[in-house]
Amino acid sequence: MKAFVAGATGETGRRIVQELVSRNIPVRALVRDIEKARAIIPPEVELVVGDILEPESLAAALGDSTVILCATGAKPSFDPTGPYKVDFEGTKNLVNAAKSQQIQHFVLVSSLCISQFFHPLNLFWLILFWKKQAEEYIQKSGLTYTIVRPGGLKNQDNTDPIVMQGADTLFDGSIPRQKVAQVCVESLFETAAHNKIVEIVAKPEATAKSFRELFQQC
Repeated sequence: MKAFVAGATGETGRRIVQELVSRNIPVRALVRDIEKARAIIPPEVELVVGDILEPESLAAALGDSTVILCATGAKPSFDPTGPYKVDFEGTKNLVNAAKSQQIQHFVLVSSLCISQFFHPLNLFWLILFWKKQAEEYIQKSGLTYTIVRPGGLKNQDNTDPIVMQGADTLFDGSIPRQKVAQVCVESLFETAAHNKIVEIVAKPEATAKSFRELFQQC
């Protein structure tokens, strides 16, 4: 297995990279700024320059990768096309490249409440709407996929057990980014995670379960 991580310098993406490295999985990280990436990403990670908005850069960037983990996302800005370009077109470009490279598994970090059109987050240039379109594109692609929809993201880890449910069943809650990274990487090894949408939060009162149990119940 060789993992390709898009969004590798973001808060969630860098934790996905660290999780992969800790499990001795070779990683190629897609970055736009090599110098910035070197300050963030472990030295054993192979850095490749490219941009999900430039589809012609992706085939070469993927190289000999066998799985993709995508943790890209539009940043808040005054550009109304940001979520459309990054969350939909960018993901679509990566899915198309994955199909041409015969990628074995595509993991996408999405968001809770994505099916609620009137959710307040859609005031940010329809960000949930465009993430939903990206999810549907992956589902129709023929690729083996896992779509991970986390609740509110926290930078600090905690000991709260993960709660995992199927699509459109969790509507509030938060989760540390480190746990999101663990779920993404574990999905590569659990066949019960294949071709599923999983929604995740962390709650102190939840019962701790193995990742296999979590994926099987969705």
